[in-house]
Amino acid sequence: MLPDRTAVSRRTALRSLASAATALAVGGCAGLAANAPRFGASGLATRPTLLVATTRKMASGARAKPWFGTERSRTITLARAAMTPPDGGPFSLSTIGLSDWSIASIEQVSRIDDLVGQANGGRDLLVYVHGFNQTFEAAALDAARLSDGIKFAGDTMVFSWPSRASLLDYNRDRESAMWSRDALDQVLEDLLATPTVGRVNIVAHSVGTMVTMEALRQLHAKLGDYAADRIGAVVFASPDIDMDVFTASVQRIGPLAPKVTIITATNDRALAVSRWVNGSTTRVGAAEQAQLEKLGLRVIDASARGWGILNHDLFLSNAGVRQAIRDAVGGYPRFGELVPAGIQWGGNLAPPEGAQAPGRTDSD
Repeated sequence: MLPDRTAVSRRTALRSLASAATALAVGGCAGLAANAPRFGASGLATRPTLLVATTRKMASGARAKPWFGTERSRTITLARAAMTPPDGGPFSLSTIGLSDWSIASIEQVSRIDDLVGQANGGRDLLVYVHGFNQTFEAAALDAARLSDGIKFAGDTMVFSWPSRASLLDYNRDRESAMWSRDALDQVLEDLLATPTVGRVNIVAHSVGTMVTMEALRQLHAKLGDYAADRIGAVVFASPDIDMDVFTASVQRIGPLAPKVTIITATNDRALAVSRWVNGSTTRVGAAEQAQLEKLGLRVIDASARGWGILNHDLFLSNAGVRQAIRDAVGGYPRFGELVPAGIQWGGNLAPPEGAQAPGRTDSD
Protein backbone atom coordinates (compact mmCIF):
# COMPACT_ATOMS: atom_id res chain seq x y z
CA MET A 1 0.00 0.00 0.00
CA LEU A 2 1.39 3.41 -0.96
CA PRO A 3 2.20 5.79 1.92
CA ASP A 4 -0.88 7.77 2.90
CA ARG A 5 0.77 11.16 2.50
CA THR A 6 2.01 10.48 -1.04
CA ALA A 7 -1.32 9.13 -2.19
CA VAL A 8 -3.18 12.04 -0.65
CA SER A 9 -0.88 14.66 -2.17
CA ARG A 10 -1.32 13.20 -5.65
CA ARG A 11 -5.08 12.97 -5.34
CA THR A 12 -5.18 16.51 -4.00
CA ALA A 13 -3.12 17.87 -6.86
CA LEU A 14 -5.37 16.20 -9.42
CA ARG A 15 -8.55 17.44 -7.73
CA SER A 16 -7.12 20.95 -7.52
CA LEU A 17 -6.37 21.00 -11.25
CA ALA A 18 -9.89 19.95 -12.00
CA SER A 19 -11.53 22.45 -9.67
CA ALA A 20 -9.67 25.77 -9.95
CA ALA A 21 -6.53 27.31 -11.41
CA THR A 22 -5.44 28.78 -8.10
CA ALA A 23 -5.25 25.33 -6.55
CA LEU A 24 -2.55 24.49 -9.07
CA ALA A 25 -0.03 26.68 -7.30
CA VAL A 26 -0.77 25.48 -3.82
CA GLY A 27 -0.65 21.81 -4.67
CA GLY A 28 2.82 22.16 -6.11
CA CYS A 29 4.76 21.96 -2.85
CA ALA A 30 3.27 18.66 -1.68
CA GLY A 31 6.08 16.08 -1.85
CA LEU A 32 5.99 13.78 -4.85
CA ALA A 33 9.19 11.86 -4.30
CA ALA A 34 8.16 8.62 -2.65
CA ASN A 35 8.68 6.69 -5.87
CA ALA A 36 11.81 8.52 -7.00
CA PRO A 37 14.93 6.38 -7.55
CA ARG A 38 17.48 6.48 -4.75
CA PHE A 39 21.20 7.04 -5.19
CA GLY A 40 22.12 4.61 -2.39
CA ALA A 41 23.49 4.70 1.14
CA SER A 42 23.63 7.96 3.10
CA GLY A 43 24.50 9.22 6.54
CA LEU A 44 20.82 9.19 7.44
CA ALA A 45 20.51 5.56 6.38
CA THR A 46 23.47 4.71 8.61
CA ARG A 47 22.32 6.92 11.49
CA PRO A 48 18.51 7.09 11.07
CA THR A 49 17.94 10.16 13.24
CA LEU A 50 16.56 13.38 11.77
CA LEU A 51 17.24 16.59 13.70
CA VAL A 52 14.20 18.85 14.10
CA ALA A 53 13.76 22.57 14.69
CA THR A 54 10.22 23.87 14.38
CA THR A 55 8.02 26.86 15.15
CA ARG A 56 4.88 24.72 15.10
CA LYS A 57 2.84 23.97 18.20
CA MET A 58 3.16 20.41 19.44
CA ALA A 59 0.27 18.01 18.94
CA SER A 60 -0.34 15.56 21.81
CA GLY A 61 3.04 16.40 23.28
CA ALA A 62 4.73 15.21 20.07
CA ARG A 63 4.22 11.62 21.23
CA ALA A 64 2.30 10.46 18.15
CA LYS A 65 1.10 11.61 14.74
CA PRO A 66 0.81 14.36 13.62
CA TRP A 67 3.64 15.19 16.10
CA PHE A 68 3.39 18.94 15.41
CA GLY A 69 0.35 20.81 14.14
CA THR A 70 -0.36 23.79 11.91
CA GLU A 71 -0.51 26.59 14.49
CA ARG A 72 2.32 28.94 15.47
CA SER A 73 4.35 28.39 18.60
CA ARG A 74 6.00 31.29 20.42
CA THR A 75 9.05 29.14 21.13
CA ILE A 76 11.36 27.03 18.98
CA THR A 77 11.09 23.31 19.63
CA LEU A 78 14.20 21.20 19.12
CA ALA A 79 13.94 17.44 18.84
CA ARG A 80 15.37 14.23 17.42
CA ALA A 81 13.12 12.17 15.19
CA ALA A 82 13.93 8.46 15.12
CA MET A 83 13.39 7.43 11.50
CA THR A 84 12.55 4.08 9.96
CA PRO A 85 14.29 3.72 6.58
CA PRO A 86 12.67 2.06 3.55
CA ASP A 87 13.29 -1.62 2.98
CA GLY A 88 16.67 -2.05 1.31
CA GLY A 89 17.98 -4.33 -1.38
CA PRO A 90 17.47 -4.60 -5.16
CA PHE A 91 14.26 -6.62 -4.76
CA SER A 92 12.77 -4.67 -1.86
CA LEU A 93 9.39 -2.97 -1.80
CA SER A 94 11.11 0.44 -1.98
CA THR A 95 12.19 -0.25 -5.57
CA ILE A 96 8.53 -0.21 -6.65
CA GLY A 97 7.43 2.59 -4.34
CA LEU A 98 5.77 0.44 -1.67
CA SER A 99 8.20 1.28 1.14
CA ASP A 100 9.24 4.73 2.31
CA TRP A 101 10.76 6.66 5.20
CA SER A 102 8.61 7.05 8.31
CA ILE A 103 8.86 8.65 11.76
CA ALA A 104 9.04 6.13 14.62
CA SER A 105 9.27 8.53 17.58
CA ILE A 106 10.29 12.05 18.58
CA GLU A 107 12.44 13.05 21.55
CA GLN A 108 12.58 16.71 22.58
CA VAL A 109 15.82 18.37 23.68
CA SER A 110 16.55 21.75 25.24
CA ARG A 111 19.48 23.21 23.31
CA ILE A 112 21.29 22.98 19.99
CA ASP A 113 24.28 21.49 21.80
CA ASP A 114 22.07 18.70 23.11
CA LEU A 115 20.50 18.22 19.68
CA VAL A 116 23.76 17.90 17.76
CA GLY A 117 25.64 16.10 20.50
CA GLN A 118 29.35 15.63 21.05
CA ALA A 119 29.34 12.53 18.85
CA ASN A 120 28.90 14.55 15.67
CA GLY A 121 32.66 14.51 15.14
CA GLY A 122 32.73 17.55 12.88
CA ARG A 123 30.37 16.11 10.27
CA ASP A 124 28.70 18.56 7.94
CA LEU A 125 25.01 19.33 8.36
CA LEU A 126 22.20 19.59 5.82
CA VAL A 127 19.27 21.85 6.77
CA TYR A 128 16.06 21.49 4.75
CA VAL A 129 13.43 24.26 4.80
CA HIS A 130 10.14 23.16 3.26
CA GLY A 131 7.66 25.00 1.07
CA PHE A 132 3.94 25.68 0.97
CA ASN A 133 1.14 23.24 1.85
CA GLN A 134 3.18 20.92 4.08
CA THR A 135 2.41 19.09 7.29
CA PHE A 136 5.27 18.54 9.71
CA GLU A 137 5.45 14.87 8.80
CA ALA A 138 5.50 15.63 5.06
CA ALA A 139 8.36 18.09 5.56
CA ALA A 140 10.33 15.63 7.70
CA LEU A 141 9.96 12.82 5.19
CA ASP A 142 10.98 15.09 2.32
CA ALA A 143 14.09 16.04 4.29
CA ALA A 144 14.91 12.35 4.69
CA ARG A 145 14.28 11.61 1.01
CA LEU A 146 16.43 14.53 -0.09
CA SER A 147 19.33 13.63 2.21
CA ASP A 148 19.17 9.95 1.28
CA GLY A 149 18.73 10.75 -2.40
CA ILE A 150 21.90 12.84 -2.63
CA LYS A 151 23.83 10.43 -0.36
CA PHE A 152 24.62 13.19 2.11
CA ALA A 153 27.15 11.74 4.54
CA GLY A 154 26.57 14.16 7.43
CA ASP A 155 23.62 14.83 9.69
CA THR A 156 20.30 16.21 8.44
CA MET A 157 17.89 18.71 10.01
CA VAL A 158 14.42 19.82 8.99
CA PHE A 159 13.34 23.35 9.87
CA SER A 160 9.55 23.29 9.82
CA TRP A 161 7.54 26.49 9.95
CA PRO A 162 3.75 26.38 10.64
CA SER A 163 2.22 25.79 7.24
CA ARG A 164 -1.55 25.31 7.39
CA ALA A 165 -1.17 22.41 4.93
CA SER A 166 -4.25 23.57 3.05
CA LEU A 167 -4.70 24.36 -0.62
CA LEU A 168 -6.59 27.55 0.24
CA ASP A 169 -4.10 29.03 2.72
CA TYR A 170 -1.32 30.27 0.44
CA ASN A 171 -1.27 33.80 1.87
CA ARG A 172 -1.41 32.54 5.45
CA ASP A 173 1.52 30.22 4.71
CA ARG A 174 3.60 33.06 3.29
CA GLU A 175 2.99 35.08 6.44
CA SER A 176 3.84 32.14 8.71
CA ALA A 177 7.04 31.52 6.78
CA MET A 178 8.13 35.14 7.17
CA TRP A 179 7.05 35.11 10.81
CA SER A 180 9.55 32.25 11.33
CA ARG A 181 12.57 34.08 9.91
CA ASP A 182 13.94 35.12 13.31
CA ALA A 183 13.64 31.54 14.53
CA LEU A 184 15.52 30.17 11.50
CA ASP A 185 18.13 32.89 11.95
CA GLN A 186 18.60 31.84 15.59
CA VAL A 187 18.82 28.13 14.75
CA LEU A 188 21.41 28.75 12.03
CA GLU A 189 23.42 31.10 14.25
CA ASP A 190 23.48 28.50 17.03
CA LEU A 191 24.57 25.79 14.56
CA LEU A 192 27.37 27.96 13.20
CA ALA A 193 28.58 28.58 16.74
CA THR A 194 28.64 24.86 17.62
CA PRO A 195 32.21 23.54 17.31
CA THR A 196 31.10 19.93 16.77
CA VAL A 197 29.28 20.87 13.55
CA GLY A 198 31.17 21.08 10.26
CA ARG A 199 29.87 23.18 7.40
CA VAL A 200 26.15 23.97 7.39
CA ASN A 201 24.47 23.39 4.01
CA ILE A 202 20.96 24.62 3.30
CA VAL A 203 18.34 23.44 0.81
CA ALA A 204 15.12 25.46 0.74
CA HIS A 205 12.06 24.89 -1.42
CA SER A 206 9.46 27.26 -2.86
CA VAL A 207 8.03 29.57 -0.16
CA GLY A 208 10.70 28.25 2.19
CA THR A 209 13.29 30.13 0.15
CA MET A 210 11.79 33.45 1.30
CA VAL A 211 12.31 32.77 4.99
CA THR A 212 15.76 31.35 4.24
CA MET A 213 16.87 34.42 2.32
CA GLU A 214 15.64 36.66 5.13
CA ALA A 215 17.58 34.59 7.68
CA LEU A 216 20.73 34.79 5.53
CA ARG A 217 20.41 38.56 5.36
CA GLN A 218 20.20 38.74 9.14
CA LEU A 219 23.12 36.34 9.60
CA HIS A 220 25.35 38.35 7.28
CA ALA A 221 24.39 41.60 9.00
CA LYS A 222 25.39 40.13 12.39
CA LEU A 223 28.26 37.79 11.56
CA GLY A 224 29.72 39.07 8.30
CA ASP A 225 32.40 36.87 6.74
CA TYR A 226 32.17 34.36 9.60
CA ALA A 227 28.76 33.24 8.33
CA ALA A 228 30.17 32.70 4.84
CA ASP A 229 33.11 30.73 6.26
CA ARG A 230 30.82 28.33 8.15
CA ILE A 231 28.04 27.93 5.58
CA GLY A 232 28.67 25.49 2.76
CA ALA A 233 26.16 25.43 -0.10
CA VAL A 234 22.80 27.20 -0.28
CA VAL A 235 20.36 25.64 -2.76
CA PHE A 236 17.09 27.37 -3.61
CA ALA A 237 14.78 24.89 -5.34
CA SER A 238 11.93 26.47 -7.32
CA PRO A 239 12.14 29.69 -5.28
CA ASP A 240 8.77 31.41 -4.93
CA ILE A 241 10.20 34.91 -4.47
CA ASP A 242 9.58 38.14 -6.34
CA MET A 243 12.52 38.72 -8.69
CA ASP A 244 13.06 42.33 -7.62
CA VAL A 245 12.96 41.42 -3.92
CA PHE A 246 15.39 38.58 -4.52
CA THR A 247 17.80 40.79 -6.47
CA ALA A 248 17.89 43.32 -3.63
CA SER A 249 18.48 40.53 -1.09
CA VAL A 250 21.37 39.01 -3.05
CA GLN A 251 23.10 42.37 -2.86
CA ARG A 252 22.72 42.29 0.94
CA ILE A 253 24.25 38.91 1.75
CA GLY A 254 27.82 39.70 0.70
CA PRO A 255 30.13 36.66 0.39
CA LEU A 256 27.17 34.30 0.91
CA ALA A 257 25.89 35.11 -2.59
CA PRO A 258 28.49 33.00 -4.50
CA LYS A 259 27.41 30.00 -2.43
CA VAL A 260 23.84 30.18 -3.78
CA THR A 261 22.63 27.72 -6.44
CA ILE A 262 19.19 28.25 -7.99
CA ILE A 263 17.13 25.41 -9.47
CA THR A 264 14.76 26.85 -12.06
CA ALA A 265 12.19 25.57 -14.53
CA THR A 266 10.50 27.97 -16.92
CA ASN A 267 7.68 25.41 -17.21
CA ASP A 268 7.03 25.35 -13.44
CA ARG A 269 3.23 25.63 -13.50
CA ALA A 270 2.86 26.17 -9.77
CA LEU A 271 5.07 29.25 -9.97
CA ALA A 272 3.14 30.42 -13.02
CA VAL A 273 -0.01 30.54 -10.91
CA SER A 274 1.91 32.10 -8.01
CA ARG A 275 2.97 34.83 -10.40
CA TRP A 276 -0.67 35.48 -11.24
CA VAL A 277 -1.68 35.46 -7.56
CA ASN A 278 1.11 37.93 -6.73
CA GLY A 279 0.24 40.47 -9.43
CA SER A 280 2.16 39.05 -12.39
CA THR A 281 5.57 39.57 -10.77
CA THR A 282 8.30 37.24 -12.01
CA ARG A 283 9.08 34.41 -9.57
CA VAL A 284 12.76 33.51 -9.29
CA GLY A 285 12.16 29.80 -9.84
CA ALA A 286 10.61 30.45 -13.23
CA ALA A 287 13.01 33.19 -14.35
CA GLU A 288 15.24 32.90 -17.39
CA GLN A 289 18.71 31.50 -16.65
CA ALA A 290 20.53 34.53 -18.08
CA GLN A 291 18.57 36.87 -15.82
CA LEU A 292 19.83 35.07 -12.71
CA GLU A 293 23.37 34.62 -13.98
CA LYS A 294 23.72 38.38 -14.12
CA LEU A 295 23.54 38.30 -10.31
CA GLY A 296 26.63 36.07 -10.20
CA LEU A 297 24.70 32.99 -9.05
CA ARG A 298 24.99 29.37 -10.08
CA VAL A 299 21.88 28.33 -11.99
CA ILE A 300 20.51 24.85 -12.76
CA ASP A 301 17.94 25.10 -15.55
CA ALA A 302 15.83 21.95 -15.11
CA SER A 303 13.15 22.92 -17.63
CA ALA A 304 13.97 19.95 -19.83
CA ARG A 305 13.63 17.52 -16.90
CA GLY A 306 10.01 18.30 -16.11
CA TRP A 307 7.53 15.59 -17.04
CA GLY A 308 4.81 15.98 -14.43
CA ILE A 309 1.74 18.15 -14.00
CA LEU A 310 3.44 20.90 -11.99
CA ASN A 311 7.23 20.52 -12.40
CA HIS A 312 7.63 22.11 -8.98
CA ASP A 313 9.23 19.23 -7.04
CA LEU A 314 12.00 18.25 -9.43
CA PHE A 315 14.60 18.56 -6.66
CA LEU A 316 12.98 15.49 -5.10
CA SER A 317 11.46 13.57 -7.98
CA ASN A 318 14.14 13.83 -10.67
CA ALA A 319 17.39 11.91 -10.35
CA GLY A 320 19.35 14.32 -12.54
CA VAL A 321 18.31 17.34 -10.49
CA ARG A 322 19.17 15.52 -7.27
CA GLN A 323 22.60 14.76 -8.67
CA ALA A 324 23.05 18.44 -9.49
CA ILE A 325 22.18 19.29 -5.87
CA ARG A 326 24.74 16.74 -4.69
CA ASP A 327 27.30 18.38 -6.95
CA ALA A 328 26.44 21.83 -5.56
CA VAL A 329 26.74 20.66 -1.96
CA GLY A 330 30.04 18.96 -2.77
CA GLY A 331 31.44 21.93 -4.69
CA TYR A 332 31.10 20.28 -8.09
CA PRO A 333 31.03 20.00 -11.08
CA ARG A 334 34.67 20.79 -11.64
CA PHE A 335 35.85 22.15 -14.96
CA GLY A 336 36.03 19.39 -17.54
CA GLU A 337 33.61 17.12 -15.68
CA LEU A 338 30.29 16.05 -17.12
CA VAL A 339 27.03 17.62 -15.98
CA PRO A 340 24.00 15.30 -15.46
CA ALA A 341 22.14 14.80 -18.75
CA GLY A 342 19.46 17.37 -19.41
CA ILE A 343 20.77 19.79 -16.77
CA GLN A 344 22.15 23.15 -17.86
CA TRP A 345 24.56 24.77 -15.40
CA GLY A 346 25.14 28.49 -15.54
CA GLY A 347 27.21 31.03 -13.65
CA ASN A 348 30.56 30.24 -12.03
CA LEU A 349 31.11 26.48 -12.14
CA ALA A 350 34.45 26.51 -10.34
CA PRO A 351 34.17 24.59 -7.05
CA PRO A 352 34.83 26.39 -3.78
CA GLU A 353 38.43 26.20 -2.63
CA GLY A 354 39.05 23.01 -0.68
CA ALA A 355 35.72 21.49 -1.73
CA GLN A 356 35.06 17.98 -0.42
CA ALA A 357 32.47 15.30 -1.05
CA PRO A 358 29.05 16.12 0.41
CA GLY A 359 28.91 15.84 4.18
CA ARG A 360 32.53 14.82 4.65
CA THR A 361 35.25 16.38 6.76
CA ASP A 362 39.03 16.20 6.61
CA SER A 363 38.96 13.56 9.31
CA ASP A 364 36.55 11.24 7.46
